[in-house]
Amino acid sequence: MSEEKEKKKEDTLKKGFFQKIANSITKIEKYPDMAAEGLGKAFTYIVKIVAILAIVLCLGTLFQTYQMLQEGIQYLQNEFPEFSYKDGILDVSSDERLTISEDDSYVGRTIIDTKVEEEQTINQYINEIEKSGNGMIILKDKIILKNGAVAGTINYYYKELLDKIEITEFTKQNVIQYANSWQVISLYVSVFITIFIYSFMMYLLTTLSNAIFLSIFGYLTTWIARIKMRFLAVFNMSIYALTLSIFLNILYIVVNLFIDFHMEYFQVMYVAVAAIYLVAAIFLLKTEFVKQQMELMKIVEVQEMVKKEMEEKEQQEKQEQEKKDRQEKDKEEQNKTNEKEEKKEGVDGGEPQGV
Repeated sequence: MSEEKEKKKEDTLKKGFFQKIANSITKIEKYPDMAAEGLGKAFTYIVKIVAILAIVLCLGTLFQTYQMLQEGIQYLQNEFPEFSYKDGILDVSSDERLTISEDDSYVGRTIIDTKVEEEQTINQYINEIEKSGNGMIILKDKIILKNGAVAGTINYYYKELLDKIEITEFTKQNVIQYANSWQVISLYVSVFITIFIYSFMMYLLTTLSNAIFLSIFGYLTTWIARIKMRFLAVFNMSIYALTLSIFLNILYIVVNLFIDFHMEYFQVMYVAVAAIYLVAAIFLLKTEFVKQQMELMKIVEVQEMVKKEMEEKEQQEKQEQEKKDRQEKDKEEQNKTNEKEEKKEGVDGGEPQGV
């Protein structure tokens, strides 16, 4: 029976990545079993989750890039001044910065200034777009992108992006022609690869740091619950506890693709949801442990009762056997006594009569 239970347990654990996602969100009681698989399996799981998150972010960015490109073509043709690019440096024919408001730009507030050199001024630009939630800064050597769904800003250097597709120089007219040709697909591929690598590494490091923080919190919770667990086991459980938070983050990114939605305390909620899952799993494990202890105590009590009954039965059987032995012994003695009496009577009855 125990072998069948162990086999069923192993089959459940081997159902795969998507089953683990479902278990992590809907079956907290599975956390100890999944954590018992080891650090390697937990790390592989979180890498796959983060990869999904990075892919969604890349697809969302590509969608924004496409929308931006279409709007940009119209803006370039009708309103934007002449510009040129060569060997990683963009030069816009304007002595003052250009600003596109949130209402006129798909990516949010956009600041264009290829003449600025001072870091202080650039930081002022960053603060300006951060206040609006979404935005973009176009400088002479890079683009700084701010997305409300992502903490901080992302830098894209022209040279890193364009050298991969062998573009070293262009003008305004070249850009318009390129944007209207099928060759623009290579730009999308380059953007996808660059953003995927950057976002994957960023989110993986962030997720692992969150898992460590949750592990410390969870380990303290095990002390409160008075249950002994290794820190590594708590860390593995923390990784699975982050599943719902990560998918909420994915949903948050998708929503921000279509509407300007900013949740001020999203990061707090992100960690809080994972902490609730982890604490629930620990206390559920504690409850299961107490239940097993109670069942074990009941088994011990039953064993004691059975043992006592067996001892009483053995004692009763022993007494009955002793009684039986005494009866047989008494019977034998009685038989011997009867034989002696019969023998004596026989002798007395056989004496000769006097004349």
